[in-house]
Amino acid sequence: MKTIIAAYSQNLSGSRASIQTALRTLLAAPWPSQRDVRSWLQLLSVLQWVLSFLLLGTVSLLLLIYLVFTRFWPISALYLAWIIFDWDTPEKGGRRLPCLRRWPVWRHFRDYFPVKLVKTHDLSPSHNYIIGSHPHGILCVGAFCNFITGSTGFWEMFPGIRPFLTTLAGNFRLPVFREYLMSGGLCPVTRRAIGYLLSKNGTGNAVAIVIGGAAESLSCRPGVTTLILKNRKGFVRMALQHGAYLVPSFSFGENDLFRQVVFEEGSWMSSIQQRFQKMMGFAPCVFYGRGLTSQSLGFLPYARPITTVVGEPVAVPKIEDPSCETVDMYHEMYIRSLVKLFNENKTKYGLSETDELNIL
Repeated sequence: MKTIIAAYSQNLSGSRASIQTALRTLLAAPWPSQRDVRSWLQLLSVLQWVLSFLLLGTVSLLLLIYLVFTRFWPISALYLAWIIFDWDTPEKGGRRLPCLRRWPVWRHFRDYFPVKLVKTHDLSPSHNYIIGSHPHGILCVGAFCNFITGSTGFWEMFPGIRPFLTTLAGNFRLPVFREYLMSGGLCPVTRRAIGYLLSKNGTGNAVAIVIGGAAESLSCRPGVTTLILKNRKGFVRMALQHGAYLVPSFSFGENDLFRQVVFEEGSWMSSIQQRFQKMMGFAPCVFYGRGLTSQSLGFLPYARPITTVVGEPVAVPKIEDPSCETVDMYHEMYIRSLVKLFNENKTKYGLSETDELNIL
C-alpha cells in the first residue's frame, strides 16, 4: 500500500511539474500585439463583406431549394410567401436598419484600406441629390463604405442628408441577400426606385449611382482611369424630372484594389464578357487579389488607400419633360464638374499631374 501511495505521489508531482512547465512555456511565448489583433480584425471584416456579396444570395437560394425536399419545407414556403408579399419594398425606399450601418465591424473594414471621405462643398437638406460615383472598380468599395456604412462620417459631414446607394435590380430577387442589401440602404438602380426616393421621400435624399456600371468594370485596372459616361444620360434626365441636383464624386485608388485579366478587344473571351453583360446586366470579370496571407493570391482586395472626394453640386431645375438639348447641356455641365474635381485632387491622392480622365 505504501508503495502504491508513493508511486501515486511521484506521478502527481511529475504531472504538477509538467503543467507548471507548460504554463511557463505558454506565458513565455510572444502574445499577439494590438497591431496584430487590429490587422486580423480588419482582414476578417473585409472577408465577411466579400463573402456576403459573392456568395450570400447564391448559397441562400440553394439552401431554400434543398429544404423544399426535406421536412423543413415550410421554411422555404413561408419565405417564398414573404418575398411575394414584400416584392415592391426595394422599389419604395427599402428597409434600412440604422444599427447595421453603425455596426462596429465597418470601422475595421474602413481601416483595412483605409477609406477616407473628403467634402468640398455643403449639401443643403432642402434639396435632393443624385451623386455620380466614379469609377466602378470591381466591387465598388469606396461607394459602399462611404454611402452605406457610417464609418467615414458622411452624416457628420453632410447633416440632414440621407445617403442611398443603387445596385443591380437582380440582386433584390435573391433570398436573404435582398434583406441584407435593404438593411444597409441599397436600392435597385431602376427609374421607379430612384424616382420614389427623389419625389415621395421628402428632401435631403442623396441617391448615389455608379454610372459606369458593369461595362466600366471591364476596363478596371491599376494605372488606368477610364469612365463609361459619354452616352450615360438617363441619370441627368431623372435629375431634371425631379429637380435633383447633380453631384460628382470620385474614389481615388478604387482601381488599385484588384488585378484583372484583360482580354484583347475582339477575342472570344472578350465577346463572351460583352454578351453576358447585355443578357445579365453585369460583366463576368476575371480578377484576383490577395489571400488570407499578404503573400498569397485570392479574392480579397489589396490594402490600398481609397479617398472619395464629393464635389460641387450642379444646380438642376425641375422639368417634367426635358428636351434632348436640355439633357445634353446638363450632362456636359456634369462632365465638366467631374473633370475639374479629378484634376484638382489627382496629385493629392496618388496620381501624377500627367494622368488624365478618359471618358468613353
